[in-house]
Amino acid sequence: MDAYRRTLGAASHGESLETVALEPLMTRDYDTRPALVFERLRAKYGPVAPVEVLGVPVWLVLGYSQVLEVLRNHRGIWSKRLTDWRAWADGRVPADWPLRPAFEVNHVIFQEGERLRALRAAYAEALTPFQDASHPQARRLRAAATRYADELIDVMTEGGPTGFADLCAQYARPLPLMVVDRLLGFEGEAGDGVLMDMWRVLDAGPDSTAALDRLLAALAELGAEKMARPGDDLPSLMLAAYPGFTIDELSRELMMLVGVIGDYIGILIGNTMAEVIGGGPRARAALSVGMIRETINRVVITNPPMHNLSFRCPSVDTRLGEFTIGAGEPVMLSVAAAHADPAFAGGLDSDALYSTRAHLAWGAGAHECLGRELATTVVTIAISRLFERCSALTLTLPADQLPWRPSPLIRGLRSLPVRYELADSGPGPVSPAHASPQGDAPAQSTEQDPGPEPVRSVLRRFLRSLRRER
Repeated sequence: MDAYRRTLGAASHGESLETVALEPLMTRDYDTRPALVFERLRAKYGPVAPVEVLGVPVWLVLGYSQVLEVLRNHRGIWSKRLTDWRAWADGRVPADWPLRPAFEVNHVIFQEGERLRALRAAYAEALTPFQDASHPQARRLRAAATRYADELIDVMTEGGPTGFADLCAQYARPLPLMVVDRLLGFEGEAGDGVLMDMWRVLDAGPDSTAALDRLLAALAELGAEKMARPGDDLPSLMLAAYPGFTIDELSRELMMLVGVIGDYIGILIGNTMAEVIGGGPRARAALSVGMIRETINRVVITNPPMHNLSFRCPSVDTRLGEFTIGAGEPVMLSVAAAHADPAFAGGLDSDALYSTRAHLAWGAGAHECLGRELATTVVTIAISRLFERCSALTLTLPADQLPWRPSPLIRGLRSLPVRYELADSGPGPVSPAHASPQGDAPAQSTEQDPGPEPVRSVLRRFLRSLRRER
């Protein structure tokens, strides 16, 4: 409490964030139980806490009302532009800061004002045909995603009707990347190579730098091709909605889509599978009565893929919680902590048939996620097909020992090891229980789908190398 009073006094009298005593965020406790870290910070500091994120000082916003206030930005003072982050503009963010590569790509996430509105209008127009079930592109995409899910399950279970698998590496990670590949309009061998480079970049391994260079070059080449010969893919629709795009600008936006769609959806698939498999008969029963979307909604409340959002900075000194945030000082909004705030969590009813939609997992305000329906559709297909095809899925590790990817932003499983038992020898039609009017899963499309047929050879070989034998 004395430390709290000293910190509070310093901040209240205008001392900069860099000189305030900071709490390390990325600890062993955070890797295993971030909720405990959030609650400890909340008890010590209230709804806003001074923390250090991999060496960079940040205000971590923990309170639901405070997170919502910044997201809505009614006063127009909160900015995501990097030039409005004083330490970044002054060159004081270390060159080797692990999050720096994610911040340096200048795309829609880091825009404000008229530029943000123009880019979001282009995204909204380009995404609509893939999210609105009345459009043929949306029906074809759902049919393709269903086929991809079945192909991945086929590869994962080639060893027999029972066996062991890593549902993250063999299913949750590749499925959204295959969807992204299709959305972008890649074809044949080019699509195969791009898909694997997406995976390497998202894994941030030793070969990620070379993979990023290849991926950016492929996206620039794709952008030039779509400028010359438009199709019905996402880049062509974005160019039609925003003709002023340069190839460089378009490739940066497409790179952002790879990360957001490829990683966010993959994490949400993994977190939802873990919730259902570890949740017992009640969780599985919810799927059987067509409540997949409700299951997903509960997961984004209790375990959102983006635990913390990228930074925002105020243009003027402003009071937030118990502190005064100086102009240009970064705040990191914690969605996970906001959902655990008693002001929000106290009103949740775990026994209710439907949970609240007042959560913040999709953001709010000017930066609210535009691809929510696309993401939910892909996750719904992934969950419905997996549990249609498998009569039993059992964790091979205790739920509290599942390994999580260490990150100050995302909360996703590194692996999800299971023992599976197939319900039949091959894919079948989607169950009527999963084809609700709300779109919990698509009925099989009667339209011809001109997309790629089987899982591509490079991806198939990689997935086979991941099979677990016991």
